[in-house]
Amino acid sequence: MSKKRGVGLPGAATYGPYTPGVSANGVLWLSGQIAPEAGGVAEQVAASLAKIDALLHAAGCSKHDVTFAQVLLADIQDFATMNEAYAAWLDGVDVKPARAAFQAAALPAGAAVEIVVQAALP
Repeated sequence: MSKKRGVGLPGAATYGPYTPGVSANGVLWLSGQIAPEAGGVAEQVAASLAKIDALLHAAGCSKHDVTFAQVLLADIQDFATMNEAYAAWLDGVDVKPARAAFQAAALPAGAAVEIVVQAALP
């Protein structure tokens, strides 16, 4: 059995009793990242992905190691805007992660988007 290790960002806000990231058995699971303070949908996507980049870095990996992403949208009509910002983040990644995207009834703190990822630890 491998040891479970928590990954976090000092000073980063959380919205409940959870760890921003947990690694075990060679896999990193990140909790959903939101950035309601960032502005519109494109800005929230970019800010959420910046948080994800920081968490990945803290765990010793990068977006190139992401194997799965889940995107929750407060309004599915924002899919194209989200997809454009998400695609820009993945520029230069050879094997894009598998992904699911769907509308949620509501997201924490009034966020327009929440992004969850899993990554393979190097």
